[in-house]
Amino acid sequence: MTTVVNDTSEETFSALADPYRREIMAHCYRMLGSVHDAEDLVQETYLRAWRAYERFEGRSSLRTWLHRIATTACLTALESRGRRPLPTGLGGPTPDPEGELVERSEVPWLEPVPDSVVGADGSDPGTVVVARESVRLAFVAALQHLPPRQRAVLVLRDVLRFRAAEVAEALDTSTAAVNSLLQRARAEIGNVMPSEDEVTEPDERERRELLDRYVAAFENYDVAAMVELFSSEAVWEMPPFLTWTRGAENIGRLIAAQCPAQGPGDQLLIPTTANGQPAFGLYMRDENGEHQAFHLQVLTVTREGVSHVAAFFDTRLFPTFGLPMTAPVVPRR
Repeated sequence: MTTVVNDTSEETFSALADPYRREIMAHCYRMLGSVHDAEDLVQETYLRAWRAYERFEGRSSLRTWLHRIATTACLTALESRGRRPLPTGLGGPTPDPEGELVERSEVPWLEPVPDSVVGADGSDPGTVVVARESVRLAFVAALQHLPPRQRAVLVLRDVLRFRAAEVAEALDTSTAAVNSLLQRARAEIGNVMPSEDEVTEPDERERRELLDRYVAAFENYDVAAMVELFSSEAVWEMPPFLTWTRGAENIGRLIAAQCPAQGPGDQLLIPTTANGQPAFGLYMRDENGEHQAFHLQVLTVTREGVSHVAAFFDTRLFPTFGLPMTAPVVPRR
């Protein structure tokens, strides 16, 4: 379906284009791996689209046209930016969870994204919203292994379901080149993505029960209880630290050695959602007895337990997720 432009007023443009804003945001986030960079590119996309709107002749849908502009903007931005990894993408796990943490603050790390920003919460069924699987942290991290044009082709073809000819037009290339890029991108993604069996989620009741136990274990600073909640090959990583570990027992050792909490009540967790996954803002009690923003955890939950935690030590993310920098005073659980 195409959109024919008869009225080129700003009000008409906004009414037609704004319903796609969260979808465009999700597209820019997948391409860039940063919620903050994606927000900037969405603004740039809509500014470019408004400036060119009077020349939009409706030969393609407005949705396709907006994605074409966004893709071009993202590819231009990526010319001067490296990929955004997670620590697991840069080396093996630490053999010594109690050892000194290695920090790399200069690395542009992958960032999580709030579900509400990219439509993964499903709160607006009247618009085209992104499937949760397409913004999962593992998938976005895997996309970072692809060169920018392969990344664009994979997202446009396999996530947004654009036709090969539409992608070729967006990238100013041939359909044959698009198909070749897609084949290579799929092969690479298959090498770095976890298998589907590894991320099979429990039902809602089991999931809620597991998350309740998870919160209780952290707020009670019960490391033994934490260990019981992780799957045997679970991964814990925490950018900007290169140090990461694999295995429930090793995660317990890492937390016991590196976490500044001393006992029950030192930590407080406030739930949120990120990348279509459960997440928590973790607050650490300071010397004044107040709980200050410490890190943001994004969890992968499977039938075997929590299989992956990415703890982002970037408190600038808290406002992005609508979380306070200082936790409100609440009764002890």
